Amino acid sequence: MATNNRIINPAPPNLPLSTDQYDRRYQDQFLNILRLYFNQLQNSLAELLGNTGGKYIAFPYGAFSDFTSQTATVNTATLMALNTTDFSNTVSLQTGSKITVANAGIYNLQFSAQLQNLDNAPQDVFIWLKQNGTDIVGSTGKVGMPARKSAGVPSHDIKGWNYFLSMNANDYVQIYWSTTNASVTIETYAASGTPTKPSTASVVATLSFVSALPP
Repeated sequence: MATNNRIINPAPPNLPLSTDQYDRRYQDQFLNILRLYFNQLQNSLAELLGNTGGKYIAFPYGAFSDFTSQTATVNTATLMALNTTDFSNTVSLQTGSKITVANAGIYNLQFSAQLQNLDNAPQDVFIWLKQNGTDIVGSTGKVGMPARKSAGVPSHDIKGWNYFLSMNANDYVQIYWSTTNASVTIETYAASGTPTKPSTASVVATLSFVSALPP
């Protein structure tokens, strides 16, 4: 059963000592104690696995963002920075880029980056992952950015995708990017009107626990 948003873990029943001979009162007391225990156990399992299953379970997760404009030197591996922790449960942000897990498991990394291009020609952006400082094979995505709309008016696009990662305790993952022209940047935008819109983060990243590691 659940109380105050927590599932009760039923205590093992305190069974009475058995009698030397059959005793109806002893049997009734014995069965009532077991019945109460199994009813509590069934109620707790129903809260965990029933229609509201997972309601009281807290899996590891982290949600992070950045509100600075980010630039890169042409054709140079550059970290995507993160400067804000939005939510965190055993998944933390270290040194402004390392998304770090305290518990081993399979995790789902999702991210998005607000790109813009001020160059008068189309340009490419490459985005990939490193785990514990090592490139993750197959993780690179290639993005084509349209040329600017006009002088001083950039083209805009938001790009994002997700990966499943196998991570041990204290592993970390980082997001890298490069561009073929320094006029391509990752931008943050202030709140604006007509209609009123909230600000735009330059980068958003989440890391969510999916499953324990396979045996």
